[in-house]
Amino acid sequence: MKNFILLLSAIAVVAGCDKINLEANQARTEPDNPPLVLAQAASTGASAPQPAPPRGEVVPLPDFTPLMKIDGPAVVNVITVNKQAKNSPRARGQGGGAEDDPMLEFFRRFMPGPGGPGGDEGDQPRGGLGSGFIVSSDGYILTNAHVVDGAKDVDVKLTDRREFVAKVIGSDPKTDVALIKIDARGLPVVHIGNPREVKPGQWVVAVGSPFGFENSVTAGIVSAKSRSLSDSYVPFIQTDVAVNPGNSGGPLFDMNGNVVGINSQIYSQTGGYMGLSFAIPIDVAMRVKDELQQHGKVTRGRIGVTIQPVNQRLAQSFGLGKPEGALVSSVEDGSPAARAGLKPGDVILAWNGAPIDESAKLPVLVADTQPGKNAQMKVWRDGHATSLDVKVAAMADSGQKVASADKGEANSGRLGLAVEPTDQGLVVQDASGPAAAAGVQEGDVILAVNSKPVKTVQELKRLVSSAGKHVALLVQRNDSKIFVPVDLG
Repeated sequence: MKNFILLLSAIAVVAGCDKINLEANQARTEPDNPPLVLAQAASTGASAPQPAPPRGEVVPLPDFTPLMKIDGPAVVNVITVNKQAKNSPRARGQGGGAEDDPMLEFFRRFMPGPGGPGGDEGDQPRGGLGSGFIVSSDGYILTNAHVVDGAKDVDVKLTDRREFVAKVIGSDPKTDVALIKIDARGLPVVHIGNPREVKPGQWVVAVGSPFGFENSVTAGIVSAKSRSLSDSYVPFIQTDVAVNPGNSGGPLFDMNGNVVGINSQIYSQTGGYMGLSFAIPIDVAMRVKDELQQHGKVTRGRIGVTIQPVNQRLAQSFGLGKPEGALVSSVEDGSPAARAGLKPGDVILAWNGAPIDESAKLPVLVADTQPGKNAQMKVWRDGHATSLDVKVAAMADSGQKVASADKGEANSGRLGLAVEPTDQGLVVQDASGPAAAAGVQEGDVILAVNSKPVKTVQELKRLVSSAGKHVALLVQRNDSKIFVPVDLG
């Protein structure tokens, strides 16, 4: 009887397995529930739509092995050598860490270059490690500008262990893109994708050489798009892909195996990955690559304004239905913007028909406009939209403003200032309560209220009293001008 029970149990187990296998086979072949798979790399760069699974169904994670097999050989190591000052922070140790830092000892033991076992950290050439990817079979490679800038020698190592001396064709620090070339033919190349099709939440993959560990692959998702970092002309792609020193210049792939960005920066308080990585969209990089290849430098347009983002309080102050556009806080004398009639307090809503839903988009659009060409701006002024034509000038290498983004603190509060009229404007003698809460400080100069210039205390009182619940003060502090929104409610 015992054996009979055991036999029945075994039959039940086998039957159960058969049922599970049958259901699994049905799930794999069910047309309404296709599994998540890596699509083949397509020349169009379009991502195949992935239907959402029914609630409660377990969805397998994507498999990145086909991507690495197909596209991995086009990713390279970039090794640079440059002269390092004897007493510079890097000459005293990797990352400037303390002498008893265990990670510093790790680098000394296992990382190549001066400072390793027996190495003299004096006035010797220092080594740098980065990544890159091949964009043409005759040896053109994209990487970051900061990887090769200041390098005495640049070497490239392929995945098949071959090494080449590379020539720097050109470097563009403003976008952090560099083009280098090796003397080789028949090389594997990446497929270039379309970053406009990238959506927050989708899977992406980074390949590079973090800390010198070549051809390392990490995966994550797109966290956000069009991130503006400092005074940059790049609408960065933000991801949570693990990117560390040495990943710089490596490709960011979508799930079709197309490159959608160049890994460029991380946000970190330690020098290592902390969950925020930023990539240069590949369309921006390819435009830079073409200009570097043809001319050895990048030419950009400029109009000579300083802009700032429009938040909800500023939108209410200027009568906009929603926060959008780029708010002009200053206009350079004699600049193309000044000649076009642009004024502080104007909000640029569109550039040549392209909407400016975020202020970070304007510098990119202006920079991409060929100098000498006319552009049309849609501008919000005095409660209604108007059009202005501007002839774009060439940006000088000295760092002239295209349309820089100054970001100041903007806090709510009730207006309460003690000011003194001067030739420059109304100088703040004391800021308390509402003004101080809004960020206004002693010594600031009040230039305008909601784009209306003010020179007297009476003008300030009149404009504030008729402004409704919100007011935007144009404030000059040192050499910077910015609109500060104040809640009068």
